[in-house]
Amino acid sequence: MRFLIDMPLTPLLGAFLRDLGHDAIHATDIGAAHAADSTLLLRARTESRVVITADLDFGRLMAEVPEKSPGIILLRGGSYSDKEMIELVQRVLRGVEHELLAESLIVVDRHRIRRRQLPII
Repeated sequence: MRFLIDMPLTPLLGAFLRDLGHDAIHATDIGAAHAADSTLLLRARTESRVVITADLDFGRLMAEVPEKSPGIILLRGGSYSDKEMIELVQRVLRGVEHELLAESLIVVDRHRIRRRQLPII
């Protein structure tokens, strides 16, 4: 899988995903630390990457886009430590079929994982 990790999340998440064999980049790796969400979304779509974020704006942006890609993994429910962020993403990778990630909005928190098919209509 290919991932683009948004600024609110730890860069350690990229290392974790790469250790699992994924292609993962953090916004800071590509000079996009201050990029607009729409810019990151376009880059993720162009490079077929699933966005991992804690920014609620991505859900809204996806509701405005009539396309399936890119998928979004949205960490909700509070301020997480680096370790907790990694554990949440690990739960998603274990609990959601990888083929579905690119066409889904996945919302994960400490208690559950919810999946919504894209595009959101």
